[in-house]
Amino acid sequence: MTKPFHTRTFKSGNSVAVRLPKDFAIPEGVEVELAKNGAAVTIKLTQDGAAEKARMLKWLEELKALPKPPEIQKRERIVFPKRPGL
Repeated sequence: MTKPFHTRTFKSGNSVAVRLPKDFAIPEGVEVELAKNGAAVTIKLTQDGAAEKARMLKWLEELKALPKPPEIQKRERIVFPKRPGL
């Protein structure tokens, strides 16, 4: 986890705004989701559902294209002797 960054809110038009430092690396124009839980405010990058689904389907096809592992050979069951006192 990164060290907390302290800043102040400011007025931007009729809204209150917060400046995010460059270290947060959120590009301009990206859609975010805000959630408030008591005194905690969470900013979460939203994901394009269609793009996320396409990415997952591509991964699934890549997984299906991988060679199948060799079959595991069966072996005799190991019988452990009774060891009283252990």
